[in-house]
Amino acid sequence: MRYLLVILFLLITPWPSYAAPNNRILNPVTDISWNSIFPIKIGGVTVVPSDQPDAPDLNKMPICACPAPPPIFVRPGIPISFWEPARLIETVKDPFFFPSIGSAIPIKSTNGGTSADSSIDGTDSSSFQQAHYFIFPVWALLELLTDFACVESGGFDLAYITEVDPLWNNDILAFILNPEAALFANPVAQLSCIPDSVASNLYLPLSPFFWCMGSWGSAYPLTGHVNNDNYLEANAAIAARMIFRQGRLLLLQDTGINLCAAVPTPIWVKHNYRLQLAMPVRNISAFPIGQSGLRWGGFKNPPFVGDNFVWAIFRKRACCAS
Repeated sequence: MRYLLVILFLLITPWPSYAAPNNRILNPVTDISWNSIFPIKIGGVTVVPSDQPDAPDLNKMPICACPAPPPIFVRPGIPISFWEPARLIETVKDPFFFPSIGSAIPIKSTNGGTSADSSIDGTDSSSFQQAHYFIFPVWALLELLTDFACVESGGFDLAYITEVDPLWNNDILAFILNPEAALFANPVAQLSCIPDSVASNLYLPLSPFFWCMGSWGSAYPLTGHVNNDNYLEANAAIAARMIFRQGRLLLLQDTGINLCAAVPTPIWVKHNYRLQLAMPVRNISAFPIGQSGLRWGGFKNPPFVGDNFVWAIFRKRACCAS
């Protein structure tokens, strides 16, 4: 408890940002793309449509049923689905800098981020970033829909940082967490990702191709190193890897594959997630995992305040409301 209080004190204290000059904090009202919660469906009927692709419906019937404790045994309800902004992921070049709260912990670290053009001869196409995972129950923070059973309650919480995780900083050590990477993290396996790249740009990614991230590259290894010469795409890929990684660690459950309860997904169902760049420059809408940065990445990494990103994670929320 003592260490938790110390960390909490460091996070809420307005330390000057020693590595990044942008001290603006995230505003959930203006920095979140609220049009990305659509479409909203009730009882299999689209109540609020959207031009964004939607994950497949679990139930097209007007009623649903879930198990309940005795003596009821069955709880009837109405199926409801929408997209919930439930998590924040920061991908940062400056270790221990938290752009969403505009502060940094003054701890020196050698595990800083590197961009694709940081090599001496310019041939290195890899990028590395640290990542921070926040629980972000935005409905509860804004005190909206507080009595609605289909939204997450609780408070804003920093749940994971990679600066202290050796598995994030070393591809070889990460083999402990994802031994199957030996099968997929190679050029031959990546040729099979072409259909996923096409699908993610036309509609939704192909979740059976779980080792692929569309135009962003490979989902493996589950570390902060990404082979992509597009810096914004590389950061989006790192944020997506964090989603996969948290599911692998059973720290993230999928709310879009069962109407009655969230389900642990060690192998992610990636079409149930959308990303939206919230900082430093807000995207007007979220996009599926693997979509080319040519469609959403223009002028999103300004000089002087760039290279530290905040991504809002929209997840498919399907529930049986009663």
